[in-house]
Amino acid sequence: MKQKTAWSALLLRTLLILFVLVFWEWGVQSGRLPSFYISCPSEIAGDLRDFIVSGELWKHTSVTLQEAFIGLLYGSIAGIGAGVLFGQFPFLGQIFKPIITAIHGIPQLTLAPVYILWFGIGMQSKIFLAGLSSFFCVFFSTYGAILDMEPKLIESASLLGAKKSQILYMVVLPTCTPWILSGIRSGFSASLIGAIVGEYMGAGAGFGWMVAYATSYFNMKRVMSCIFILLLLGLVLNFGLDRVEEALLKWRPQTSLNIGEEKESKSN
Repeated sequence: MKQKTAWSALLLRTLLILFVLVFWEWGVQSGRLPSFYISCPSEIAGDLRDFIVSGELWKHTSVTLQEAFIGLLYGSIAGIGAGVLFGQFPFLGQIFKPIITAIHGIPQLTLAPVYILWFGIGMQSKIFLAGLSSFFCVFFSTYGAILDMEPKLIESASLLGAKKSQILYMVVLPTCTPWILSGIRSGFSASLIGAIVGEYMGAGAGFGWMVAYATSYFNMKRVMSCIFILLLLGLVLNFGLDRVEEALLKWRPQTSLNIGEEKESKSN
């Protein structure tokens, strides 16, 4: 039943995407949609071929992904560490959480020029912006999960003689893993956005720089090509995160709001 539903969803998703592409191509070719602003799938496909053959695709992809992944790594470590620390010492949370919330409320786009001034036009400023963007996602997920934990779990572990370090590694972190992974998933998108925004402000390579460069010459084919590539990267990386989540959370049962279907699938 579950496999049949998955195949049905895949088929409908594919048909929907094909319909949008065909309608887009037809609209541009018939003159009903403005080619100057959105280009068309056939032109974008040709530009993608040129982008790949020239070797520029691999150059810009490697730069942007390197900035995003390094930023995500640092941001996730800092976010999990701060969330656990503030959960262990609530007084620190009362001091620093409002400050972190206030900084998070500032649009990072407005601070990007400041980061470039601090760290230069090289990769360091983009990594810092990507790391800071992902830090907020991971921190709030981790800290919120720790605060919402069932106190009886910690009390039971303490009664069994577990030390604080054992409670942390064997009770707190495994219980909070679903929320931490959710924060990392959001943090990846945030780190990618942070890297691209930093490249907009000043860079010599990367998708942000390429989009800004193509836009300045009204080359919408290249802009849409970059957007398409970023879309594919997001799909591939989210697929990888799904596999990691399935491996780490085998113990968690899947639930559905449709109780009738759940009972029927279990009985079959």
